[in-house]
Amino acid sequence: MARKFPKLSKIQVLFLIFTIAIMVTIFCLSAQDAEKSSDTSSFLTKVAVKILYSDYDSQSPEVQKELWSKASFIVRKLAHFSIYASLGFCASVTAGKRRLFSAKSLGVIGFGFLYAMSDEIHQNFVKGRSCEFRDMMIDTGGVTVGMCVSLIIIGIIALFARKIHRSD
Repeated sequence: MARKFPKLSKIQVLFLIFTIAIMVTIFCLSAQDAEKSSDTSSFLTKVAVKILYSDYDSQSPEVQKELWSKASFIVRKLAHFSIYASLGFCASVTAGKRRLFSAKSLGVIGFGFLYAMSDEIHQNFVKGRSCEFRDMMIDTGGVTVGMCVSLIIIGIIALFARKIHRSD
């Protein structure tokens, strides 16, 4: 007998679409060669340099290069973490209401880890890019944080729904 999949609510279907859209976005960003990827993050790096190093323009070219490198690293890793946190949030809402320590929650984290791994392997075939275990762990951390945020929000919504239901 064929096993039936649970019926998804409209919200879950919407977040499934968001999850797929984020996955496509990640794939497209990972398909950029190193030069294009650098250009993509340069604007944010420029902003980060201005925020983190107010005296950047008065520094020697060698120091500027070092500061730029540090800011670029921070921007790139935060970008990894952020987009995967979004993926974890959306995948978690798609999975539905549950406890933090459950098979579904482990499934969301496992899904995020596997997607991060496939993303890093994909980057290994792109000119100037590489497969980084560190990035996989940053990505998985992002998924985990995104999932935890979604569970907090789902819990708050459920709490308000119970209060409203009791007052009827």
